[in-house]
Amino acid sequence: MDVSDLRIALFSGNYNYVRDGANQALNRLVGYLLRQGAAVRVYAPVVDLPAFPPTGDLVGVPAIPIPGRSEYRAPYMLGPRVKRDLKRFNPNLIHVASPEMLGHRAVNYARRKNKPVIASVHTRFETYPRYYGLAFLEPLMVAMLRRFYQRCDAIFAPSESMAQLLRDQRMSYDVGIWSRGIDQEIFNPGRRDLEWRRSLGIADNEVAIGFVGRLVMEKGLDVYSDTIERLAQRGVKHRVLIVGEGPAGEWFRNRLPDAVFAGFQAGPDLGRAVASMDMLFNPSVTETFGNVTLEAMAAGLPVIAAKATGSQSLVSDKVSGRLVRPGAIEEFADALQYYCQSSGARASAGDAGQRASNRYGWDAVNQALVDGYLRVIRQREAGSRAPRRSPLPYTD
Repeated sequence: MDVSDLRIALFSGNYNYVRDGANQALNRLVGYLLRQGAAVRVYAPVVDLPAFPPTGDLVGVPAIPIPGRSEYRAPYMLGPRVKRDLKRFNPNLIHVASPEMLGHRAVNYARRKNKPVIASVHTRFETYPRYYGLAFLEPLMVAMLRRFYQRCDAIFAPSESMAQLLRDQRMSYDVGIWSRGIDQEIFNPGRRDLEWRRSLGIADNEVAIGFVGRLVMEKGLDVYSDTIERLAQRGVKHRVLIVGEGPAGEWFRNRLPDAVFAGFQAGPDLGRAVASMDMLFNPSVTETFGNVTLEAMAAGLPVIAAKATGSQSLVSDKVSGRLVRPGAIEEFADALQYYCQSSGARASAGDAGQRASNRYGWDAVNQALVDGYLRVIRQREAGSRAPRRSPLPYTD
């Protein structure tokens, strides 16, 4: 069997209706699979005005808005129409991209049909409750995720640090790596645009500390704003440049009244925005990889990040930036102050990060997942059994 024999049914809770790093990676994967001759069908919620056109054939699944986060949809079943489509397509491997109810339904389908199923891990869902005053739910979340992932033939993490965490959490005996790539035509130091900075009120000699991502609390906005406040209390000269939109945008603006909010940026505009910063500050602990970290490195920026999954596999501490204990405001402020006050340190770290980013090409990382697909199928054909974890009470 080779890639052209693959028939992949991909299930995702968000394929293209809200743009994020995970679904952009999935769309790139589908594009790569199609170019290699594989057949792919994507099953995910659809909306009237998606963030971007889907790559490949997208089949809508029943979904409802998530209370309090209505921009997201919660798919809850396959439904007769989707089942008929699956029967016609007859996939030889199921790929599940998120562990919500649709993912459970897809795994149930795979188990009933005796088809191999893999899951890709895109975010640390178990950490989300702590950002909404519900940290006591984290052990329950871990247990629920373990039950889900142990029913898959294999799971794939985007970084070795995340893969090791999944092993430590006993999520699966088979954890592979599906990393992320970088488009160096978009993300490179040459995209820096002083005129664009000036249009935002940032002078050429001002040091801009950047943030890139959806403005949601689980991105560490509280740590970010507390650190910037501490930096101001120290009298360190700087500007803050925020790129992104989201439901916590008003809260973030109130916390950082002197920051420049450039709104949502994509494609070459995003490349320009990132390169026009002087460093990236990423305090989030929810990423499994950290696309924005890699993009900043490719643009020649030092990165100050939480010592957490994803960032640990990308940033070399005291070489291409700094890795700081999650939530350590004073230590984050120390690192930001160092780079604010030393142009030489910024240049040295940025050069190191750019060199490191050269290892990440999209075709290479997607082929690694394809190799994982083929390995799992060969193992099942050779007689390996499907995981025996019992299904959840509901069936489909």
